[in-house]
Amino acid sequence: MSPLIGEYRVLYKPITLHSKVSHFHLIFSLSLFLSLLFFFKGKKMSLLNDLINLNLSETTDKFIAEYIWIGGSGMDLRSKARTLTGARDDPAKLPKWNYDGSSTNQASGDDSEVIIYPQAIFKDPFRRGNNILVMCDAYTPAGEPLPTNKRFNAEKIFSNPDVAAEEPWYGIEQEYTLLQKEINWPLGWPVGGFPGPQGPYYCGVGADKSFGRDIVDAHYKACLYAGINISGINGEVMPGQWEFQVGPSVGISSGDQVWVARYILERIAEVAGVVVSFDPKPVKGDWNGAGAHTNYSTKSMRNDGGIDVINKAIEKLSLRHKEHIAAYGEGNERRLTGRHETADITTFSWGVANRGASVRVGRDTEKDGKGYFEDRRPASNMDPYVVTSMIAETTILWKP
Repeated sequence: MSPLIGEYRVLYKPITLHSKVSHFHLIFSLSLFLSLLFFFKGKKMSLLNDLINLNLSETTDKFIAEYIWIGGSGMDLRSKARTLTGARDDPAKLPKWNYDGSSTNQASGDDSEVIIYPQAIFKDPFRRGNNILVMCDAYTPAGEPLPTNKRFNAEKIFSNPDVAAEEPWYGIEQEYTLLQKEINWPLGWPVGGFPGPQGPYYCGVGADKSFGRDIVDAHYKACLYAGINISGINGEVMPGQWEFQVGPSVGISSGDQVWVARYILERIAEVAGVVVSFDPKPVKGDWNGAGAHTNYSTKSMRNDGGIDVINKAIEKLSLRHKEHIAAYGEGNERRLTGRHETADITTFSWGVANRGASVRVGRDTEKDGKGYFEDRRPASNMDPYVVTSMIAETTILWKP
């Protein structure tokens, strides 16, 4: 008999209180068992990953389209997939689809069908290959937009010839907070407690300052892969809070890209077992809130002498301050307090390089006499279709 086989028989014989198996043999046996367990588990996971990453284009001309839409709360993203063939680069050539609106708080049970229209296409960073993500908006079977379909009215504004001629550009700074799933508390924070005060976390580096960077970087690359014009990321002032920037984007595409970027972030966080919060003030007290600062310019603002157009646009925004605040996100009153780099929600203000103002004009814009300005009022949970189109409507179409 092989000495090795005999040794294994000794290791795996039943262990009782009277066994003379040494501690070394016991530990070695348990280690071997766990190693084999993880080996076979790893083989299963490897096979699962291989199947997930199958390249369908090698065997079929079919592709998978993940249809995405906004649910009844106006912030919840929903999606489901279908198999398609044919064109995959033109949303007008993709089929409409439907879903059960009674399960998303968008229809009654006795008339629950909601129709979704494909509006924008992005490459799928999860399935990859020829597969796509499809941003949709929602309608009744009669073709009427649902109340939660804010894209419909935004598209009408951006299609106005006066707005289209100005080619409005947007750069949206989307802030968000990563939460520990089990306790709904910011990532990296001690359970039931608080980290050190704000200061070292903004764009911070190190295990005691930066929490969730792997999620953030995965999101960054996935958005670039998808075709979203994501222009950067950074850690924010409150630990566990991050920001990504989308833009410059023109007109309605800004809203499409921000919504799909949010969807990709939620999917990545789902894999990581972390919750994404767009609450504008996730933690009470001396902690920064979360916003969606919206940078904006028109062709006239970008041309020589554009500073005069900017000043007139800011004046118009001041006259419609209450209307904009009402549309800039729920719970924003908890964030816009006049502290933590915000203006008071009840008062409109603007200034050059002033992060405590409602609207900020950059030093470069002042120096060059043209450029853009930043509306700092929108909350992190704002609807980008609403905010972008409302800014265009007020500054271009509205006549005081």
